[in-house]
Amino acid sequence: MVHQYYFLPPNTLFFYLRTMEIIFTLEDIDRVAQQVWDAGKQFKIWAFYAEMGSGKTTMIHALCTLLKVDGAVSSPTYAIINEYKSEVVGAIYHQDWYRLKDEEEAINAGVEDALVNGNLSLIEWPDKAEGLLGDDVFKIAISVVNENTRKLIFNV
Repeated sequence: MVHQYYFLPPNTLFFYLRTMEIIFTLEDIDRVAQQVWDAGKQFKIWAFYAEMGSGKTTMIHALCTLLKVDGAVSSPTYAIINEYKSEVVGAIYHQDWYRLKDEEEAINAGVEDALVNGNLSLIEWPDKAEGLLGDDVFKIAISVVNENTRKLIFNV
């Protein structure tokens, strides 16, 4: 399904020529990860907007599997940043900003360095320090349709 615009929580509006919507279950996640990668691989910063338990980390895990990350992929809730090595793209910085209070705390935690180093950054809870992201960001919204189904929306 293609839309002209979409509202991202919290109170974020962005316009693009097209916004793609994919409704999927966990069994489809590898196929969906490939579709999302194909649409957004030119971006170095990916922002995942979703409520708690919607599947941000699960989608990032599927993307890291697709990108042939060596080693375990887990949520960096307490570490804030996990670095992975990918056979496809080199370094990947998986960031979880949930515990951050504001942009100053994010800078002190080192997230700004990970954003400007030219490597792929996959960010959960980007709204905590959205001003650090810049304009060239691949924004992805994930919402719960039901217990087994999710809706993923991204700009193309």
